Amino acid sequence: MNEFRITGLKQGVKNPNRVNVFVNSVYSFSLDVSQVVDFKLKVGMEITGKQLEEFKKASEFGKFYQRALEWVLVRPRSEKETRDYLSKKIFEKKLDKNYIATTVERLKEKGYLDDFGFAKWYVENRFVKKGVSSKRLKMELMKKGISLENISEVLDNSERNDEEEILKIIAKKRAKYDDEKLIAYLCRQGFSYQLAQDLVQSYGMG
Repeated sequence: MNEFRITGLKQGVKNPNRVNVFVNSVYSFSLDVSQVVDFKLKVGMEITGKQLEEFKKASEFGKFYQRALEWVLVRPRSEKETRDYLSKKIFEKKLDKNYIATTVERLKEKGYLDDFGFAKWYVENRFVKKGVSSKRLKMELMKKGISLENISEVLDNSERNDEEEILKIIAKKRAKYDDEKLIAYLCRQGFSYQLAQDLVQSYGMG
């Protein structure tokens, strides 16, 4: 029967939050500091072959979760965006598919994933200077997996409105288009024909 003993715990050089674990004087795996504490690992501790495999599995998950955390910290993300991203990583690395559900739930518990908060951020920041229709925002949020309930609540409480958004576009596009083409452009962007026509004619070239 093989005997395993933890012979070293050394802080990672590239990532100080990870600890390199040496088993029988040979590097075996690395864990987050919190994982080392949770597992109560100590130098001199004897472990079984089964425990060794469990620790290696935890190491693999820890790296996967860290990658997911870095992903959501760059900017707000929707749950669907995150699941799609993690699925791609799972496929590339040939990892356990169960990591996705566990990671998403942990990110939600810690407040890093919040579809309502994401929708609010998206509406507040999408094409702020260029102008965007509420219809387009709704379609884009639906593609990102946001529920209609959350979308409606966010749009209803947003300070943005289609009239002001159209005026932003008119200010930028007026010199390039005549009335007819400008109205057609606005309609393609998701604005209603009547509102587009009224505002374009009110702010004529003249």
